[in-house]
Amino acid sequence: MNEQQGRFDEIPVDRREGFGERLLGVLLDRAHEMPPQLIAPLVAEEVARMGGRDVSVLLQDYEQLMLMPLPGRGLLIEKPQPVSGSPAGAAFLEARTIEVSMADGTRMFLPLLDGSDQVGVMAVTLDAVDDDDRRLLRRLAGLVADMVVTKDSYTDTFTMTRRRAPMSVAAEIQWALLPPLRMSVPQVEVAGILEPAYDVAGDSFDYALNGDVLHIAMVDAMGHGLSAAVMATAAIGAYRHSRRSAVSLSGIYAYMDEVIAAQFEPEQFVTAQMMQLNVATGHLQWVNAGHPWPLLIRDHAVVGQLEGSTTLPVGFGGQEPQVSERTLQPGDRVLCFTDGLIEEHLAGGEQFGLPQLIDAIAEVGRNRPGTRAMVRDLSHTLKRARGGVTTDDATIFLIEWRGGTADHLTVID
Repeated sequence: MNEQQGRFDEIPVDRREGFGERLLGVLLDRAHEMPPQLIAPLVAEEVARMGGRDVSVLLQDYEQLMLMPLPGRGLLIEKPQPVSGSPAGAAFLEARTIEVSMADGTRMFLPLLDGSDQVGVMAVTLDAVDDDDRRLLRRLAGLVADMVVTKDSYTDTFTMTRRRAPMSVAAEIQWALLPPLRMSVPQVEVAGILEPAYDVAGDSFDYALNGDVLHIAMVDAMGHGLSAAVMATAAIGAYRHSRRSAVSLSGIYAYMDEVIAAQFEPEQFVTAQMMQLNVATGHLQWVNAGHPWPLLIRDHAVVGQLEGSTTLPVGFGGQEPQVSERTLQPGDRVLCFTDGLIEEHLAGGEQFGLPQLIDAIAEVGRNRPGTRAMVRDLSHTLKRARGGVTTDDATIFLIEWRGGTADHLTVID
């Protein structure tokens, strides 16, 4: 018997159900068979039992500009809240509870976190707030987020709430393909964004954290519309299949190339960037298949491009690629992007190029240190700098390596 187990055996265990357990337990017990439209009234009832009122659930829209109110019996239907410049937006971007004092109590804005990805915000008003309320509401918000994500798989309610504009069929395909836009663990954090959100076609990204290895891919299928979305889907499917078969980076490229070449015309192709990052050591490996070089960011400034050997885009039958390598320093960020971000032509014919991107990274990084907020603000800043024009997909994916371990999360104090 180890020392920790011995310590636990000496502590008398009280298994009686307390108020907080009972409140959260009702949600847990009923979650597996709860119809999506009944989540709202149950949450409103739970909040009322602890003295709260005026419950709102706000979900992020696809452009990450607004937080949209979820309709439902028992919910307060507020106006859409801007992500920038509102208490709800601050809770969303910073993933922390924001409290606003009012004449009749305190309005609390709690981030709805699915894992570490922000789904939206839950707002609740209480006459007075203490630490027990904060703890219980934070955990309730976590359960609500999990239920929204789980139920989203078999209802259109949450998807329709998030939309502020019609979505193309190509964009429907690409959004269904994506992993969560943010993932954060102690050793590493990633965040991504797609533009134009309602008409994206050939751009996509994927990632998976398997043990100590973070796998990343970014693809840009040629063309526009539905055909580009189908090709990008095939490329990501081939990437996932080979990754899950424990294939090397060069082998992943070869398999993706084989799939695209077999299914599409000879002149069709996909540019791609495949990476593997050891989150324990910071050792980064990558294969570049005709994609823009990623940028290495240190202390909010670009210190260089991650150049190296390159090969032909996927589908052209390139030779076996050479894997490039680099060891990151704790706090380093790697920014991957598609060419639509820097190849837009401004009014008058000038191209929005890499120098403007580097300047924007420095400006936004100083003001928005968090990865999710930086990616969002960088995308919107660049779109404004291009005159609000996006004639091609413009996708950003940011990786921040921190190092260390997550072992402390397994220890119960």
